[in-house]
Amino acid sequence: MNAAPASDINKLDVDLLLAFDALLIDSNVTKAAARLNIRQPALSARLARLRDFFGDRLFIPAPTGRGVLPTPRALALQPLLSAVLANLTAMVQSTGDFDPTSSSRIFTLALHENPAVMLAPDLVPRVQALAPGVRLVLQMPDKRRMPELLENGTVDLYVGVGTQAHDAWLSRMLFEDDFVVGQRKGHPRGGGALSLDAYCACDHLLVSSEGPTFHGFVDTALAAAGKERRVAFSVQSYGVAPTIIATSDLLCTLPRRFLNRYAASLDLFEPPLTMPPTQVAAFWHPRHQDDPGHRWLRDQIFRAGASINQR
Repeated sequence: MNAAPASDINKLDVDLLLAFDALLIDSNVTKAAARLNIRQPALSARLARLRDFFGDRLFIPAPTGRGVLPTPRALALQPLLSAVLANLTAMVQSTGDFDPTSSSRIFTLALHENPAVMLAPDLVPRVQALAPGVRLVLQMPDKRRMPELLENGTVDLYVGVGTQAHDAWLSRMLFEDDFVVGQRKGHPRGGGALSLDAYCACDHLLVSSEGPTFHGFVDTALAAAGKERRVAFSVQSYGVAPTIIATSDLLCTLPRRFLNRYAASLDLFEPPLTMPPTQVAAFWHPRHQDDPGHRWLRDQIFRAGASINQR
């Protein structure tokens, strides 16, 4: 069998792609026809057209006599088919009105742990109440690829600090936070206010979402003041930091709202040097600005950010 030339793309319609997808999912002509709400002969006719177009049998009878098995050619086409159908779905969802009460759309947010911990307590129940069929993916950001991921819609919104913005992105600030220093209860240095010299004399824990490093924004601020500290431990996860602080003699400087959640088990102090507050914003690509579903998602994020500022 010979495949159709590329110029014959007009012979391939959405119904054929959906039939191909259903057969890959069900491996059974009868079940695939039921999935598409068509009769079995109609699906068989679509399969014949697919075979003619791709120049391959695509599906062969299973040795057990039940169902069909995809050929190597069909399996090779499966990821491409999935991508095409996903893009078609996104195209349809991006037009017309967006009804959160009936939508089953999936949105992807890229953000680090600290903004996730801050936003989730308001955002998750809000989305569940307003859009029970909508699903959210919260994932760690790949900042190197973020311009590409936002542009092609793989990521709907990136939440990060304002200094990480790309010139082409649209943005809105969500919340602002300053910093405090945390130490364990009964720390050997005592419970008095921290002087700059006392701060620098202690060992420190550094949380860096960007990966392993022993230098952060605090060290930059200290260097400007002609001081330095010893960062003894570096971790990438905010979540593990409170446990390490509570079970060691390390100091750790983190956003106030994050450490306030652990005030019962930690002593918190004002840092002995001036540091600008961190400004957390939502970023998105201009091509999604007028998408009704994306607009709805942004509104939920903005409301969650507003609730943080009121705490």
